[in-house]
Amino acid sequence: MPAVIPSVVLKPKMVLPFYARHPWVFAGAVERTEGSPADGDEVNLVTNAGKFVARGLYNSRSKIVTRLYSWEPDRPLDADFFRGQFQTAIKLRDDLGLHRPGLGCRLVFSEADAFSGCIVDEYDGWLSMQFTALGLANRREMLAEILQELTAAKGVYVRTEKGVGQLEGLELQDGLLRGESPPPDLTFIENGLKLRVNIAEGQKTGYYHDQRDNRAAVAKLAKGRRVLDAFSYTGGFGLNCARAGAASVECLDVSEAALNLARENAELNGLTGMTFTKGDVFRKLDEYVTEGRNYDLVVLDPPKFARTRSAIPDAIKGYRHLLKQGLLLLPPGGILVMCCCSGLISSDVLTDVMAQAAAQAHRPVQLIEKRGPAPDHPTALSCLETSYLKCVIARVG
Repeated sequence: MPAVIPSVVLKPKMVLPFYARHPWVFAGAVERTEGSPADGDEVNLVTNAGKFVARGLYNSRSKIVTRLYSWEPDRPLDADFFRGQFQTAIKLRDDLGLHRPGLGCRLVFSEADAFSGCIVDEYDGWLSMQFTALGLANRREMLAEILQELTAAKGVYVRTEKGVGQLEGLELQDGLLRGESPPPDLTFIENGLKLRVNIAEGQKTGYYHDQRDNRAAVAKLAKGRRVLDAFSYTGGFGLNCARAGAASVECLDVSEAALNLARENAELNGLTGMTFTKGDVFRKLDEYVTEGRNYDLVVLDPPKFARTRSAIPDAIKGYRHLLKQGLLLLPPGGILVMCCCSGLISSDVLTDVMAQAAAQAHRPVQLIEKRGPAPDHPTALSCLETSYLKCVIARVG
């Protein structure tokens, strides 16, 4: 006889989000657990009356006690199930023309691909996986094997994210999972640029594919302009602007390793007129304003400021200060680009903060365009938290 699957029983009147396929079951929605599931085990989510809702993976150590993956009764979360999930995600990138030799893309985007707690980025045949859920991390060998089978990947590397281990009770180390280690000169193509990526040591999975189309959009405005790419990381915006004919480009970042890779990328593409400045961006922008420096196009692409709701007020202060200083560095007709990857800060809030900064700087500002992530980072309508990246392009009067 098949094993009895333990059940997570919802409190009364808590079921609607899960019928709508939201994948996160928080502890506050749970009345009790029936059976004795170990962390990472399969469980059925059921109503208070015992009616099946969905199948998921359990974790008593997480605020998300169950992550949901299937809404089909009696459908085990086995290799065949996850193979089907991967195939669906990969087909989308195939249809978008992004999953091709030489390119890079996000192959699996966690909840947006009904794969809560797993991200997979591709870089010309190498895969970088990141787990933020214990249940999937425990199945990483199986998942990597399926991915390699479906993509013929040369190697699969695991990256961890700071803080996730404590939140999920997850003990996982960065390292090669299957196949060959990525070469130190691993290169892929973005918008016609050759880009080196360090999967083993770079931020997140090594690079930020989500800004691909935003970099191209900003580059169209860069010809003949003096560009400041603040929080430049490995130079994504700056390189695209330099290639588009910017008069000069300064990449500013606190990481020497990231700037070294940006220098390599500039040399690899034969780009000149680029400088690379190491320093804390907040302090540097303050210095630049005091010195009376001017740029014609300023890109602000900071890391996530608000990871929790309690961090939102300080995050807004940070964004407002950056925006004000960015405005003060621009002459009339200058272009300001503000990116925000904090999902807890909405597009409307970011626009309001920009208006506050404009008032403080005594500068009129026109919004030219409001953008989101590249299409390999889709938004699941059942989980709007997957809509996280905002990119606002504005003109200073």
